[in-house]
Amino acid sequence: RQPKVAFGPATVPLPPGGFLQAVPEAEAAMVARAVEAVRGAKKVADLFCGAGTFTFPLATVAPVLAADGSAAGIAALKAGIGSGPGMKPVMAEARDLFRRPLAPYDLRGCDAVVLDPPRAGALEQTRQLPGTKASVVVGVSCNPVTFARDARVLIDAGFRLERVTPVDQFLWSAHVELVGVFRR
Repeated sequence: RQPKVAFGPATVPLPPGGFLQAVPEAEAAMVARAVEAVRGAKKVADLFCGAGTFTFPLATVAPVLAADGSAAGIAALKAGIGSGPGMKPVMAEARDLFRRPLAPYDLRGCDAVVLDPPRAGALEQTRQLPGTKASVVVGVSCNPVTFARDARVLIDAGFRLERVTPVDQFLWSAHVELVGVFRR
């Protein structure tokens, strides 16, 4: 039997090689910050979504467009659509956001964006966001250096960094997760 994991109200089959946060309490804190930041949005883009860690909790407040480069992650996410109560529609696409970032046209209708990229950050995707109608961008990062680089793109385009929440999920190590909220 395939293992399953709960993301918000959804149950998702765990994809081979899938990524999970190491500490459930840290994941819950990061998800709560993201959901709180986008509350009131009409549509949210969840980019670098994996199997849906943020997607399904976000879908409790707004419809979600989810995209990630992992075909297995997107397949797992799609299997979780409709598996729990109280979710708005979720659309998912397997797409390499490093080589083919979603353009403003692809993100039409999205007034909020959540980014949870790997350590390399989301520079090419972030460069597309100023051309969208998004008024809030939530950046989740495990690398403060690439977060700062990507944040500079948003700030230079008129977003303001409203809040950064550090999440120490690896006690006694130099590693830190963070959630940054940008608004314009």
